[in-house]
Amino acid sequence: MTDSVYDAPAESIAHGLSAAERHWIVRSELRTWATLAVASLALAGVFALMLAVSRLPGIEKIFPWVLGFFAKGLVIHVIFSLVVWFLAAFALMASIATFDNSDRKPRFAALGSTGANLVAMSFPFLLAPVFLGDSVASLNNYIPVIVHRSYYFGLTLLAIGIALPAARLLANVSLPFRELRPLTLAMSAGAVIYFVALVCIAAALWLSWGSEPSRSFHERLFWGGGHVLQFLYALMMLTGWFTLIRTSLGERSFDTDIFRLSIVLLAVFTLPAPFLYKVFEPFSVWQTEAFRRLQFVLAVPSLIIAVGGLIGVLAARRRGALPWHDPAFLALVLSAVVFGVGGIMGLLITGSDTRTPAHYHGVIAGVNLALMGLFLRCFLPIIGRPLPQNWVIRGQILLFGIGQLIACVGLFWAGGYGAPRKTPGVIDSLVDGAVLGMYLHGIGALIAIVGGVVFVLTAMRALMRYEHDLFHIPSDGAVRRDRKLGAN
Repeated sequence: MTDSVYDAPAESIAHGLSAAERHWIVRSELRTWATLAVASLALAGVFALMLAVSRLPGIEKIFPWVLGFFAKGLVIHVIFSLVVWFLAAFALMASIATFDNSDRKPRFAALGSTGANLVAMSFPFLLAPVFLGDSVASLNNYIPVIVHRSYYFGLTLLAIGIALPAARLLANVSLPFRELRPLTLAMSAGAVIYFVALVCIAAALWLSWGSEPSRSFHERLFWGGGHVLQFLYALMMLTGWFTLIRTSLGERSFDTDIFRLSIVLLAVFTLPAPFLYKVFEPFSVWQTEAFRRLQFVLAVPSLIIAVGGLIGVLAARRRGALPWHDPAFLALVLSAVVFGVGGIMGLLITGSDTRTPAHYHGVIAGVNLALMGLFLRCFLPIIGRPLPQNWVIRGQILLFGIGQLIACVGLFWAGGYGAPRKTPGVIDSLVDGAVLGMYLHGIGALIAIVGGVVFVLTAMRALMRYEHDLFHIPSDGAVRRDRKLGAN
C-alpha cells in the first residue's frame, strides 16, 4: 500500500476515478465537515456572548432579558459548542482516517457526504425552538434539551449524520491492529465509543418510553450515553496532543505504541456501559453512580499520554529552545494546562454551585484547544487551505486559552461563595466574594470569546477561499497531501 491515500497514483484509483477527480471529492467532503464544525462553533459563540453578558451582576437592571431566553440560550450554546462541534470534528477526523486507510475508493463512500447533509439539516431544527413560545428548556446534563418536536428531530438527524461516517470507517478497516496508522486506530476506537453511547441512549429511551418530557426524563435518557461520549471527547483531545507534539517537536517526541495503548484502553473501558442497564435497576441510584464512577477511568489513558508528552517536551528542552512560535506547540501546552486545572477543580467540588461549570468548562476548553491546534496546523492544510503561522494564529490560541483559564478561576471563586449555577447574575443575591468571581468570569469569558471569534473567522475565511492551484498535481501523476496526519 502507498504511504497515503493522497500519494496514490492515478492508475490505482478504483471505479474509474482519476487521481485529480478523487482528490477533489475527498477534499470536498472534508471541507464540508470542517465547515459544519466551525459553523457550529460560530453559532455557539453568538449565544456565549449573550450568556456572558447576562451573567454580569446587575445586567438585569440595564437590559431585561426575554422571558425564558437564558435557559433556552444556554441549551443552544451547549449543544453547538459541545455536542455538534465535537461530533462534527470527530466526523471530520473519521473521514480523514477513512481516506487515509486505503489507496482506493472506500466502501460505502457516499455515507460521508450523506452524513454531512443530515448534520447540516439538523441545524435549523435545533435552533427553531428558541424562538417558539411553546418550547421549554430542560437543563439536564450532557445533552440539554428544548422540549419541542423540532429539537428532537434535529437531535435524531445529528445522531444519524455522525453515525454514517463512523460506520463507513469501521467498514473499511481490515488491517491487523499493529498495521493501522495511529489516526485510523484512534478514530476506529472513537467510532466504537460513539456506537456504545448510542446503544446506551437507545436502552434508556426504551426503558423510559411513555414518560412525560421533563428534566428528570432527559437526565435519565442522556446520563449513560453522555458519560460514554466523554470518552470520545477525551480520545479526540488525546489524539490532538499526540499529533500536535509530533508536529511541533518531531515524530520521535512521542512513542506510537504508548498512544495505541491509551486509545485501546479508552475504547475497552466503555464496552461494559450498556450492560449497566441490565446489571443495575434502570435509573436507580446505584446505576447512576456506576456511570459516574466509570468516568474516573478516563484518568488512566489521559495520564499515560500526559506523562509521555511531558517526557517528550523535557527531552526537547534539553536539546534546545522549545518552539513557542509554533501554534501546534502553543495549543498543546495550553490544552494540557487548562484541562489539568479543570480536572483538579472537579476533585474539589462540594455542593451544587458555579464550581461545577468551572470544572467542566476547563475540561471542555482543553478539548477545544487541542481541536483548534489541529484545525490550524493539520486539518486546513490537508483540505488545501494552509495558513501562515504568524502572530494572528498564535494570538487567537493565547486569547482563547488564557481567557478560558481566567473564566474558570472566576467561576470557581464565585462558587466558593455560593454563586448558583445555570442562572444569570443578579447582584443583589450575591456576596462580595461571589460578585468578584463573577466579574472575573465575565472578563475571562469575553477574552476567550475574542479568541474564539478570531479562530472562527480565520477558519471560515480559509475554508471559503478559492484558489485555482489548490489541487496541484505533480508531473509524476500523484496527488500529494499537505500534512500526513495519519502517518506513523
